[in-house]
Amino acid sequence: MASTSNLYAGIAGYVGRPDQRGLVGVFVREAGSEAWEHKIRDHETFAVNVHPTDPNVVFAGTSDGVYRSTDRGKTFRRANFPDKTQIWSFLVDAGNPKLIFAGASPIAIYRSEDCGETWRKMPDPGMPDRAVMPFACRVMRMAQHPKQPGTIFAALEVNGVMRTTDGGESWTDVSKDLIRLAQLPHLKSKIVSDTYNEGMLDGHAIAISPAEPDKVILAVRMGLFETTDGGNTWQDMEVGRFSPTTYGRDIKVSPTDGKTLYSALSVAAASKDGGVYRSTDKGATWKRFDKVQVHGTVMSVALHDRDPNKVYLGARYEGEVYGTEDGGGSWQSMPLPAGVKDIYSLAVG
Repeated sequence: MASTSNLYAGIAGYVGRPDQRGLVGVFVREAGSEAWEHKIRDHETFAVNVHPTDPNVVFAGTSDGVYRSTDRGKTFRRANFPDKTQIWSFLVDAGNPKLIFAGASPIAIYRSEDCGETWRKMPDPGMPDRAVMPFACRVMRMAQHPKQPGTIFAALEVNGVMRTTDGGESWTDVSKDLIRLAQLPHLKSKIVSDTYNEGMLDGHAIAISPAEPDKVILAVRMGLFETTDGGNTWQDMEVGRFSPTTYGRDIKVSPTDGKTLYSALSVAAASKDGGVYRSTDKGATWKRFDKVQVHGTVMSVALHDRDPNKVYLGARYEGEVYGTEDGGGSWQSMPLPAGVKDIYSLAVG
């Protein structure tokens, strides 16, 4: 499979195994190459993002803030970023390609108006602490309303969901109904905190389709959930009807078809199985999409911005990366070098 696009992988530390050393940072597999190149070596990397309108620009969210490439990943340099903090997510404004948001841990939002060269920290979102975890809460993903660009939803690990309607200047907590759902016996989950609300607050990804702009889909530990009223109420999408595994780690909308969604569903944060499921009806039904057997939790699904046939998945533990360039008909293994720690993010472009 000779790809015409670069593939990027963001690598961070082993979950629960800090004593096990390994390679971290950003790896790049250039178009037409069979080998991965280690580009960022010194910093754990939690997010990689290819700019949707300019694939020369690639963002990396690291333990040292934002790094940026302007040459399709050949080189990365630290942006003019004000803090040394973990960056877990990026959002490129749909209408203004120079406007970029970055989500951090501890919970914070940063904004760039020059395509990621310089950044400023936005006002504190003011989210309450709901679950005491062994790590600071993280802004895992952001999703922008297709018709209201100032409205952005952010999935938080482990603290639910927050919403802004003014481009990040202020935020509203929209997690109350998630906590209500957490009182249901089958949605209670407590692993390392002091509350059984933990599972429903364990937000990993969030997405909005232009085909249904008022519906927001959230991937959490307990499955996939949706809201159609701005987060005031949430409903269980009951993805377990279609998948034997329901731990939701990623949810992406196809950039070329708003009715098509992809979700990474596994057993748990630390598991040896999982898969990518696809919906072609905006999330009403799902079918297994990949044709591979992973040996770790599926952490990330990467979709090409212009070619819907290109889909990639990354699973933690053994540097497992698989890809299809014919819409799921065939799959190729593209493992990262031995010694890689956990895959957190994949991007293609």
